[in-house]
Amino acid sequence: MVSDTLALVASLLKPGMTGTELDQKAEEFIRDQGAKPAFKGYGGFPATLCISPNEQVVHGIPNDQVFLEGDIVSVDCGVELNGFFGDAAYTFALGEIDPEVEQLLSVTRASLYKGIEAARVGNKIGDISYAIQNFAERQHGYGIVRELVGHGLGRSLHEAPEVPNFGRKGKGELLKPGLVIAIEPMVNLGTRRVKQYSDGWTIKSRDKKASAHFEHTICVTKKGPDILSDHERVEAAIKKNPNIREIAIKN
Repeated sequence: MVSDTLALVASLLKPGMTGTELDQKAEEFIRDQGAKPAFKGYGGFPATLCISPNEQVVHGIPNDQVFLEGDIVSVDCGVELNGFFGDAAYTFALGEIDPEVEQLLSVTRASLYKGIEAARVGNKIGDISYAIQNFAERQHGYGIVRELVGHGLGRSLHEAPEVPNFGRKGKGELLKPGLVIAIEPMVNLGTRRVKQYSDGWTIKSRDKKASAHFEHTICVTKKGPDILSDHERVEAAIKKNPNIREIAIKN
């Protein structure tokens, strides 16, 4: 459901559209399937989607400001269905974007899969954290946000353990079969430092440079990490939408 909702967003998103319009479409879609928007009302959050363009990192509240050619737009979606929660996010590029911002998106996407690859039985949370930080921050020089982290989820939207995007190998909770976590690198083009808007939710980069955010929900299994969310559905919709630029994963 989460992935299908993000695919719907990918099919609709275009310059001239507003976050409010996207949010309404997403809520209608989720409720039509007999599910509930997990974010709406959570801690007082007023919307179905977190929509965070450009320098906004996460938790952006959808509004009536139109998206423009060259914007990047992070969309985070959570759904509750049959007593369980799903959570995933994708950052979209509207048309021609600055090459250095495209590189940021590419590296951030890749760092997500670096983290997932480390989510193996016998490893620890710190191994996931290190893999993300080493690739995005040490190898590519971007700012890894410290104040916001991934998390466990299942019958609640946010459960233990926390999954930071920075850390040391061999530290933190042991990864055991059946653990379900959301891994979500939040990577800034410039400084890692962030600031919260007066709305009490929206987080932006302190230097106002672009920020990217990609998220998967995964399960740790004896056979390796099982990715429960599905970005392929999102990317299939992107291929059909001439308004959104495809972003390759940086090797």
